[in-house]
Amino acid sequence: MALLRLGSKPEAFHREGHSWICTSGLSSDVDIYIGETSFHLHKFPLLSRSGMLRKLIEECCTGDGASFSLRLDDLPGGAKAFELISKFCYGVKIELTAHNIVSVRCAAEYLEMTDDNGDENLVLQTESFLEVVLGTWVDSIRALEACEEVMPYAEDLHIVLRCIDSLAMKACEDPSLYGWPLAGRESKQSPENNGLWNGISTPTKTKTTGDNWWFEDVTFLSLPIYKRLILAIESRGMGPESIAASVAHYARRYLPLVNRQSSFDDANQGTNISKPSEADQRVLLEEIVGLIPNKKGVTSSKFLIRLLRTAMVLHASPSCRENLEKRVGAQLDQASLVDLLIPNMSYSETLYDINCVQRILDHFLLVEQASAIATPANIVEEEQLMNGSDSLGPMTMVARLIDEFLAEVAQDVNFKLPKFEALAASIPDYARPLDDGLYHAIDIYLKAHPWITDGEREQLCRLMNCEKLSIEASTHAAQNERLPLRVIVQVLFFEQLRLRTSISGWFFVSDNLENSAKPNGNLGLKEDESRPTIGSVEHHASNGEDDVKYRVSELEKDCSSMKEEIRKLVKAKRSWKNFTRRLGFNKSQFCCSKRSKPSDLRATPSSVNRQQNYENIEVVPGTLKVN
Repeated sequence: MALLRLGSKPEAFHREGHSWICTSGLSSDVDIYIGETSFHLHKFPLLSRSGMLRKLIEECCTGDGASFSLRLDDLPGGAKAFELISKFCYGVKIELTAHNIVSVRCAAEYLEMTDDNGDENLVLQTESFLEVVLGTWVDSIRALEACEEVMPYAEDLHIVLRCIDSLAMKACEDPSLYGWPLAGRESKQSPENNGLWNGISTPTKTKTTGDNWWFEDVTFLSLPIYKRLILAIESRGMGPESIAASVAHYARRYLPLVNRQSSFDDANQGTNISKPSEADQRVLLEEIVGLIPNKKGVTSSKFLIRLLRTAMVLHASPSCRENLEKRVGAQLDQASLVDLLIPNMSYSETLYDINCVQRILDHFLLVEQASAIATPANIVEEEQLMNGSDSLGPMTMVARLIDEFLAEVAQDVNFKLPKFEALAASIPDYARPLDDGLYHAIDIYLKAHPWITDGEREQLCRLMNCEKLSIEASTHAAQNERLPLRVIVQVLFFEQLRLRTSISGWFFVSDNLENSAKPNGNLGLKEDESRPTIGSVEHHASNGEDDVKYRVSELEKDCSSMKEEIRKLVKAKRSWKNFTRRLGFNKSQFCCSKRSKPSDLRATPSSVNRQQNYENIEVVPGTLKVN
């Protein structure tokens, strides 16, 4: 830390309570009061250095030798600054550091201690030393902090601006050029341990750190000063990633809720910084949101969502919350399920804020739609080739995320069906290569809401495309008693189509193997070129044909068994009770006589709808048709 020593006389002041007394041997003739502290001094040393004190002394002095009093309550820096100034007037040794230089500089200006009132006066001395202080990062930070105690005077003298410009320049360059960062204020050096030259300390050995070396130091600044510093750093070309990381670091120090995984947690954050009031946190949050660079990806979705949760708890302005929702929506594909589980702060009955997630998803869809319109198709194809065909697009990633979110919140009994449908239907059909995730969410919702009507079950299952279910999901759906029967029949129908497609593929392979086994099967080869490999081809073709025939026979058995079950269902040769038992339904459901007609059923109107659906099923040899 920079250090400047002035004066040569030994200590001539001692303190008694709140009073400072000069022990020069002469009785004091002027008493100066600053707050509760008093200084009993002599007028001649003071008026020889200060133009302001000369005027005040001349006005108060009566010439009879009696002492008089002055009050200087408006002096910048207060009693601490005037203690150093009074010692300077007496020529007593004093030490100026980065901690007190700003207050002494402002007090010297206030007291008019210029060279017109004495050679090498305090204004010149402090101004020269201030240039040395601004040469290092550490001292510049400490000087800027000290400006807050004398802010109006420091602003008038442009000390704040000079400190901010100095720090902004150093933050954008190599820190090894300007001295060690403060490293959390843990280590402090005494002035005696510093290398001194002519009363001014020289920089200690420096150490190069990462790009975030300055984050911790600037968090000790007040919000207005920090905001001005960040804007100055940004104007000098600092990247938005570093700006966003610094703002996030600052927010975590003063907003305790940002450090919590959930707003329901009450874990101790272990910080020594006093917790600001709720009103101060709300103002700070809104300012921080405005400081975050408005560029996609520079701030993590996790941090943005935590800011959004904090904004809800602190009742921040609607514009602040809408800003955060748009930022999260612009990069929703980078979020995780835990991030979207935002506790509900409103009077809604659901545990998590479904409406907020819906708004975030709507913002994402708007951004993707605008991006698709602005980006030519050839550029999209090139990006897909560069990223690889197996890479997931943002829309597909969001589709999976929303399906996971629906499966998580579907367990809430207060989750209304219209909100579930709206959220699930917001995802376009092409974004889901498979509907397994959506089926899983629907199944959980049906299990948690057993009281919904059959019509609502049908309506809910229309969100799902049975043709886009995997084999595992289809197997589970075919035995799921919570699904409407029509959905089960559709699942069986598409499974039959898969079997037929698979069988056709095997026959195609078998035909190719038979053709390749023939002597003339090698088209484009001369007769003498094909003869040496005929035996080998016939041998492999024979083995391949046996394997194909075995697999085809197995598939035909499965297909025949499924056709038989469906044929029995349509012709009603057996009771519906036996059919539903074979498919895994509850024995008490869908039970009716095999000879009964729709008008004879004693079940609810939903049972009549099911019977009408069965009459629309037509079996054609080799396939199943649903009208």
